Amino acid sequence: MSILTRTEGAHATSAAPGRRRRPTLSVAVAVTFMIAVACYMLLPVYWLLISSTKSQSDLVSTPGFLTAEWHFGDNLASLFEQQDGVFARWLVNSLLYAGAGAAVATLLAAAAGYALAKYAFRGREAVFSVVLGGVLVPATALALPLFLLFAEFDATNTFWSVFLPSIVSPFGVYLSRIFAAASVPDEVMEAARMDGAGEFRIFRTIALRLMAPALVTIFLFQFVVIWNNFLLPLVMLQDERLYPVTLGLFTWQSQTSRLPELQTLTIVGALVSVVPIVLTFLLLQRYWRAGLAAGAVK
Repeated sequence: MSILTRTEGAHATSAAPGRRRRPTLSVAVAVTFMIAVACYMLLPVYWLLISSTKSQSDLVSTPGFLTAEWHFGDNLASLFEQQDGVFARWLVNSLLYAGAGAAVATLLAAAAGYALAKYAFRGREAVFSVVLGGVLVPATALALPLFLLFAEFDATNTFWSVFLPSIVSPFGVYLSRIFAAASVPDEVMEAARMDGAGEFRIFRTIALRLMAPALVTIFLFQFVVIWNNFLLPLVMLQDERLYPVTLGLFTWQSQTSRLPELQTLTIVGALVSVVPIVLTFLLLQRYWRAGLAAGAVK
């Protein structure tokens, strides 16, 4: 009996390392793959950082991934001095388009999603199907119809021609409905009604607070979408003072054959234009993580 016990123990001991090796190997492969993907994704950012520190001559005469003499301060000063500081105006325009547009789009999406989730009315599913269809329509397909629509009202080449289309977020409505259905209990709404609260007050004081993690997620997505929007401003705007950063840098890049110094300014401008997005994510990431965790639990 003791011999069998020792034999089984020996087999178990010899099999244990094998069982431990498999998870270790899979973890190593997964980590290696993630490192490779991270390097692939961060390689353009590294090139942008290195290139923004070079002068125009070093930019064309040295390898792209190797450093040269440090000229970042001079490049940054030239960036904000070019054309009487037009880049700063482009940056403010982008902040207005993206910040205000994302905030309004988030509120509208929250109201629409909450209504679709908590109120039963005729045609509700049809409306939601239309919203889902809007998610599938690419923005490029809407640029020309929007231009023709705003041209009818003589509203092209204005701030509103870029801002108003940005406050519509079908994906935000979809996400708001899903989250409102899961996070806003009907019992709480009924209790608030019994206490005399109106429907708007219930939405403002109860629903918005319970939906806060989802709303932060919608804001982040919409902010990035509007900030990176290029085609709509290109179609709508002719006045350089109304350009966002994306369109402004594109105009500089298109002139590099005639003005080579704009190549360096375009690279530094692209680096500066990434900073607001990074700061937004860093400031709101804890709310975003809370939203993802809550969605996973529910």
